Amino acid sequence: MGSGNAIRGSRVGAGPMGEAERGEAAPRVRVSFWCANMHETRPSFASDAAVPEMWDCPRCGLPAGQDEQAPPAPPKNEPYKTHLAYVKERRSDKDGKAILEEALERLRNTKSPW
Repeated sequence: MGSGNAIRGSRVGAGPMGEAERGEAAPRVRVSFWCANMHETRPSFASDAAVPEMWDCPRCGLPAGQDEQAPPAPPKNEPYKTHLAYVKERRSDKDGKAILEEALERLRNTKSPW
């Protein structure tokens, strides 16, 4: 027995999507990009769009360029640095001691509510 719903399983706007409904597609151009692992990626762009110099490789994630003979070098992965490591890069031990003494002197000169 049917439920009497003739359009069951469809929704508003459902139907064959063709160029009549979407409009004509823009002319496309495919451009090859190569990563350091020699993976080739060929995304398509509108023929009047600016093609980027670099593209991320979908296989390995490395940057890819248009020159097959000289793909871009993989980025350097620097190890995680703590806040203290960055501070030590900017300040010498002598500067650190001077700043600490200045802060301690300020604390000593303030009146404590306790």
